[in-house]
Amino acid sequence: MKIITLIIFLDYNLLNRFEWSNSREIKAIKKTDTKSLKTMGRLVQNHSTHIEGLIKWLKKMASRNEIKTVTPGPLSKTNGRGEKLVLKITVKTNEGYKLLARKGKLVQEVFLVTSIDENEIKEIIEATSPKSFRKKKGS
Repeated sequence: MKIITLIIFLDYNLLNRFEWSNSREIKAIKKTDTKSLKTMGRLVQNHSTHIEGLIKWLKKMASRNEIKTVTPGPLSKTNGRGEKLVLKITVKTNEGYKLLARKGKLVQEVFLVTSIDENEIKEIIEATSPKSFRKKKGS
């Protein structure tokens, strides 16, 4: 009797082991502890141009367990002159939130798929902000 062991990765990195016997029955042998597996959101890059520094920031946000998908939208121009990259929550959508990223005269929509509330999103934005990693003057 020949036994083949398969390892299959399912959505959200759930790891299951299956045993396949000659009778073509699949039996679950062991389900690993899902707490030890790091789940990470997905960053969709469907445009060739992005605001400078935005993708790095969005990758940090997507690495959080609560975030499922981060999708930057098209880049456009505005009349503003903000020097720093800023990310603001604008609208709650059916699947999550729409954010606006602004820097200088550029603005870019970012769509966030998540089930957490607006206050938690604000905390994640603050925690992953490029400003929070810079050294303060005099330190």
